[in-house]
Amino acid sequence: MLTLTIKFEWFILLCKIYFFNFLVQFNFEYTAMQSNKKDNASEYSVSELSNAIKSQIEEHFGYVRVRGEILQPKIAASGHCYMRLKDENSAIDAIIWRGSMNKLSHQPEEGMEIIASGRITTYPLRSTYQIIIDSFELAGEGALLKLLEDRKKMFLTEGLFEEGLKQDLPLIPEVIGVITSETGAVIKDILHRVKERFPSRIVLWPVSVQGKTASEEISNAIRGFNSLSKNSKIPSPDIIIVARGGGSLEDLWAFNEENVVRAVSKSSIPIISAIGHETDTTLIDYVSDKRAPTPTAAAEMALPVRLDLLDQLKQSELILTRSITQKLLSYKNNIKGLSRGLPKLSFIIDQKQLQLDSFYERISLGPKRLLDHKKNELSHVSSNFEKNNFDVALNVYKEQLNNINKTLTFLNIQNFKMVENNLYNLSKRLISVSPEKVLMRGYAIIKNNNDEVLTDSVSAQKYKNIKIQFKDSEIPVSTVQKKVKHEDKRQKSLL
Repeated sequence: MLTLTIKFEWFILLCKIYFFNFLVQFNFEYTAMQSNKKDNASEYSVSELSNAIKSQIEEHFGYVRVRGEILQPKIAASGHCYMRLKDENSAIDAIIWRGSMNKLSHQPEEGMEIIASGRITTYPLRSTYQIIIDSFELAGEGALLKLLEDRKKMFLTEGLFEEGLKQDLPLIPEVIGVITSETGAVIKDILHRVKERFPSRIVLWPVSVQGKTASEEISNAIRGFNSLSKNSKIPSPDIIIVARGGGSLEDLWAFNEENVVRAVSKSSIPIISAIGHETDTTLIDYVSDKRAPTPTAAAEMALPVRLDLLDQLKQSELILTRSITQKLLSYKNNIKGLSRGLPKLSFIIDQKQLQLDSFYERISLGPKRLLDHKKNELSHVSSNFEKNNFDVALNVYKEQLNNINKTLTFLNIQNFKMVENNLYNLSKRLISVSPEKVLMRGYAIIKNNNDEVLTDSVSAQKYKNIKIQFKDSEIPVSTVQKKVKHEDKRQKSLL
């Protein structure tokens, strides 16, 4: 099978030339057949003609490599990718089948310049030709750098590289997780350096550090370490080192992939990136918490030197011991100075002994003195209760009681007289407004036979017999019903 590397516009031109030659040849043969055997000429269907063209193109163009820029890539639900390849003057349709998509080291992106490898074929239903891409590679380092710069700008816009998002590294991590190849020199360098500086537990998550599956393995390893717990069989690391040896830009490309960068940004465990040499820079270096120029430097950055720490501890111990000794001497001198102003202990003991003797004497004599004092008080009180004194006091109390009785009697008499006068005045007022006094003044009281007082004429006319009470006696009286004259409604006077 023929393998060619063709400049894109030349490839299109060759396609057109072969197609034109085919049509000329076909037309010549067809014209000859028409001129020689006009009545017996063969007929071509549309499908036959399309298939003939398809055979000619596929026969003359086998496996080709075409350089161009990806335009309008679209991945269908079936997993196939449809796009176009173009240069300054021409464009061609392209297809990447789903099986080939899974094998690509880079996913097709808009504007990516690639060198595609595949075969040319036609699509008879639309009379178009296209390239079926089996694989492609980026067209040189310039294309990789352009793609790298575009991704860097995207992550900067999202704020993934902000310094405020970076975590502090633990001083002495108990467990260190390492993500790298298990067969390379990187893991050996890290183990050797860790053993020299501060022996710690290393947990290796082996991955491919380049190739089609490298980025997916690395991102899965980062997420896997973050999903572990301290109590699990494989403990969660306190720090993660993502490391790889040196290489070209394409060799290190897995550490520029978007899924790896986002996995690092979401990690809750601090990450040190150690990719390539000091001059190699990948996108993971910008998003990681610390960037080490080499894998060995990453191990040095993750762990302090154990011997240095011991020296520091010894120095701190000496400084602390010296400081405590000086403090104790200072306190001792202060105590000595203060003790000079204190009295002697024997003098203090003698003084306290005298006080104790005095207290003992007071305690021993105190109850006796108290008893004598109480006896004297009792004798004085009992002398006040002699018979003569008691009689005198009794006579005084009797005299006071008689005076109080006289006062109360006088007050009661005065109150009785005042109440009697009030009652007399009220009785006089009550008599003056009594009915008998009213009758004495010439008034009379009208009653019915039940002795109920009648106060108006309407009430009096209800009874035939009533009584009139005067001041000396009552007299019976009969009432007369008053007749009401009715007007003659038949005759009315106008006067």
